[in-house]
Amino acid sequence: MRKFADMHLACSFRDEGEFRALLERARKMGFHAISIPLDPGLRARELSRLKEIASEVGLDFATRVDLAPENRPELLRALRRLRRRFEFIGVLCQNKEVARVAARDRRVDFLMFPLEPKKRYFDRSEAELASGSNCALEIDLMPIFKLPLEARIRLLAKLRSEVALAGRYGVPVVICSGALEPMMMRRPRELAYLATLLDLGFEDALDALSKTPLAMLERNRAKLDPSFVAPGIRVVRRGRDCP
Repeated sequence: MRKFADMHLACSFRDEGEFRALLERARKMGFHAISIPLDPGLRARELSRLKEIASEVGLDFATRVDLAPENRPELLRALRRLRRRFEFIGVLCQNKEVARVAARDRRVDFLMFPLEPKKRYFDRSEAELASGSNCALEIDLMPIFKLPLEARIRLLAKLRSEVALAGRYGVPVVICSGALEPMMMRRPRELAYLATLLDLGFEDALDALSKTPLAMLERNRAKLDPSFVAPGIRVVRRGRDCP
């Protein structure tokens, strides 16, 4: 049985009641894990409380923050400040400078781009950089279908070329709903069928909603563990426990 994840459920919530309602809706739709962009200023105890509520509902909740920097220094400052506090970091690349820096920085998990095709900077150079840093190209499906028909057609054509480019360079593709409100949420297999419009095979689309994001989450949690030193290296014993 596959375990599905929506790693960019972009619905806002005002209190614990609304947060719980979102989680319950996602669980009933068949998701195992979700992530909602959070305020970077949330404290550790507030993040822990959100995870506690998710556990009560029966979902795995991944903490996430989305950045929209205007330039390289702004992005690097935010990454230094937030990387150890959140399990996922997404970067909205609104110009080529930010796109290039985000693609080569291993602290970035998701490369995000505006809906306008001319402002999407995922080209060959971007894909080559991303292939060496293990970040993923994130594609939010539901906002696409809110666009006027002509704009939607242009964007879908651009996304098809990006998905093909990501495949050639081994860049992971993560499919998310990007739902801005509960009524935009969809079941995992419905999202997978929509993703076939991007020339993804159905099984590949399912992987982009399950294996790929969940593997990224497992990797990031391992890195955030206090025992982590480097890939493949962990602290097993400390101090007096050492022989």
